[in-house]
Amino acid sequence: MTSTPCPSCRRPKARGKYVCADCWALLPGFTRRALNRRDSRAHPRLRELHRQLAAGMPLSEIRVTP
Repeated sequence: MTSTPCPSCRRPKARGKYVCADCWALLPGFTRRALNRRDSRAHPRLRELHRQLAAGMPLSEIRVTP
């Protein structure tokens, strides 16, 4: 079984997780809560996260739509 690399640090991340545990801990609490919400906006929030990671935004500054 292979794991997908974390889009932030490129270390392996658990299956079904957006980022690795270390990077997850660096995200602001309100960002983690928004990303944990499973509703019709979950996929757009994930795209927001990936866009900001690709732009090089520090994890502590990442904000996604609630």
